Amino acid sequence: MGGEVYSADRSLKGKLRRRYAKLVERRPARVSLDRPMVTFSFDDPPKSATLAGARILEARGLRGTYFVAAGLAGQDSHYGLYADDDDTLRLAAAGHEIACHTYSHLDCGKADAAAIAGDIDRNAEALKTLKITPTTFAYPYGDVSPAAKRVLGERFALLRALHHGVIDDGADLNQAPAVGIEGSDGEAVALSWLETAAQKNAWLILFTHDVADNPSAFGCTPAALERLTDKALASGFEVVTAAEGARRVA
Repeated sequence: MGGEVYSADRSLKGKLRRRYAKLVERRPARVSLDRPMVTFSFDDPPKSATLAGARILEARGLRGTYFVAAGLAGQDSHYGLYADDDDTLRLAAAGHEIACHTYSHLDCGKADAAAIAGDIDRNAEALKTLKITPTTFAYPYGDVSPAAKRVLGERFALLRALHHGVIDDGADLNQAPAVGIEGSDGEAVALSWLETAAQKNAWLILFTHDVADNPSAFGCTPAALERLTDKALASGFEVVTAAEGARRVA
């Protein structure tokens, strides 16, 4: 991703591909929870997410999921510096989940199956040197295709996308919904979906990027993350990593 802001294919063809992808290569969730669940996750995490974000969760006895694209480690971006290997190791040692986000932040909607598999292999090798084996995945840019679902569904217990929703009975674990804590209304949107998940006794996955006092358009403030975690706990949610959530609904 580097310092540029890339946008997934917004053409009619891209929209139709994503719509068709929702109909095929499905892996239905089996959801029957005693209480709702929520996951706090961070995509291609900047250092701020590994520091401020992790501190907020750990102060409450919680752990998050960090979707790592190892090829970005230590690079600068519009989020600030990406996490490096030391950051990733520290997160893992603290009990956070290190998950997969491809190696190069590949657009899995445009790439073919061979390119996707190769990039995933490269990320797996990079994380293997840190003694980490990811079991869940998030599509970079949220872009997806039937081929991507097919090749990735064989490797991961959960494939997380970006369309809004909760994971309830029958939801597709190969194209799971998620809600971003990002932008000026990110906190309000996330709060609304927490209420929906509580009403449905479902699993909600929240995600963001940087966690800073002056965040990017794709991040949130520490105060917003604190309020959301506190609201989830006060509302009776169980806070789980993506891996634990996937295990519960497989």
